[in-house]
Amino acid sequence: MTRIALDPFVTDLDGESAALRAAGPLAEVELPGGVHVYAVTRHAEARALLTDSRVVKDINVWGAWQRGEIPMDWPLIGLANPGRSMLTVDGADHRRLRTLVAQALTVKRVERLRAGIEALTNASLERLAALPAGEPVDLKAEFAYPLPMNVISELMGVDAADHPRLKELFEKFFSTQTPPEEVPQMMADLGTLFTKIVDDKRANPGDDLTSALIAASENGDHLTDEEIVNTLQLIIAAGHETTISLIVNVVEALQTHPEQRKKVLSGEIGWDGVIEETLRWNTPTSHVLIRFATEDIEVGDRILPKGEGLIISFGALGRDEEQYGPTAGEFDATRTPNRHIAFGHGPHVCPGAALSRLEAGIALPALYERFPELDLAVPASELRNKPIVTQNDLHELPVKLGCPFGGDA
Repeated sequence: MTRIALDPFVTDLDGESAALRAAGPLAEVELPGGVHVYAVTRHAEARALLTDSRVVKDINVWGAWQRGEIPMDWPLIGLANPGRSMLTVDGADHRRLRTLVAQALTVKRVERLRAGIEALTNASLERLAALPAGEPVDLKAEFAYPLPMNVISELMGVDAADHPRLKELFEKFFSTQTPPEEVPQMMADLGTLFTKIVDDKRANPGDDLTSALIAASENGDHLTDEEIVNTLQLIIAAGHETTISLIVNVVEALQTHPEQRKKVLSGEIGWDGVIEETLRWNTPTSHVLIRFATEDIEVGDRILPKGEGLIISFGALGRDEEQYGPTAGEFDATRTPNRHIAFGHGPHVCPGAALSRLEAGIALPALYERFPELDLAVPASELRNKPIVTQNDLHELPVKLGCPFGGDA
């Protein structure tokens, strides 16, 4: 089996995903930093592995970790070994840690956030409308980033004053280009910042999920300080990065498919279809690190060996022709059924999926209603991905907003 090296600069994600699919349902890959793992690249096999109890989150199962082959300054160490939280445990421990988060993020509870999300969206649109007319705007920085960061921070009780430092640290956390000598300090700084947030909430509890986790730990649910801090970090990281990319990717998809954009703006195609097709076709999460095989596992005609690491290549399996047919590589907002697994599958399915969908479902229609003439300010071929192998994330999304409401300037 030929090993495929994942490009740390993510210069051609579509081409890389196609190569992974062509390698079969299970591909050998090399992560940036020379770390060797396997990747599942097909939809059916991914669903099976994501519910297979022989595939676990315990890093101590990883043979390379046991042998000391994974350095602590590896740029992706924070994703492979982020500390004890619901992300890194299975079974009863996973259910214990996930329960409180899942209760806070039920569809019904998330729906209660609608009014706040609408207010934040309208405030962002007012800021966009106040920018100098005719000049290109980075829609990612000015619209797609502030909304999910503000929403998840409000949910978790994080002060807006911490946003610039969080942005700086998460840029380094996810990037494959963070210098190895900076990785340990970056991880320590993240831990310090989130410990401070938890300490502040312990002293001044509020109506937020961090306070609820602290209260649960004091009422017999036995969450350790480490589990609380790591859970907070996990939810903040996942709760804004995915939604940023989703909003950006929908705009890019619509602007490069004008006929479908026209039907969306006329109401012929619903926004739900646009969002779900974008999640499948241009998924916000390209690869998820990392699970480990407790024994040899058959994957199609291949074997995932005991002790090896497994990543889920959502960018590859989202265009799997065996699942979506011969048009899998095409963007089609009318596609039905569209049973993608962009938010995962099985016990570790993303608990924030409903929140991400709600934010996108509010923000995108409002954006296009306010700026129906919105267009890319550069050719789509000039848009560049950030050097993040786990996130399908653009450096920026330059657009021309046009006249608000399509009127005259």
